[in-house]
Amino acid sequence: MNVRYFAAARAAAGTDEEKFELPDGATLPALLEAILAVERPEPPEGTPPLARILSRSSFLLNEVAVRDQVAAALAPDDVVDVLPPFAGG
Repeated sequence: MNVRYFAAARAAAGTDEEKFELPDGATLPALLEAILAVERPEPPEGTPPLARILSRSSFLLNEVAVRDQVAAALAPDDVVDVLPPFAGG
């Protein structure tokens, strides 16, 4: 599946997007574990660590908001967007 990072999540991940291979039916928590298992360079100064950003983020699965992270089963061709909290409006 393809994971796309936005705003602070992009800065902390060090990339705009990346691909992960998980078994069919894996859930969002399994994907988050895989994301955090990747070795990454230190984020830019002032950017929180990726783990903290992920714990506060919302997620879109194929452009639909994920309300229940454990119930949302993932498939290999899915796209997951990581949306950290945004300021302003």
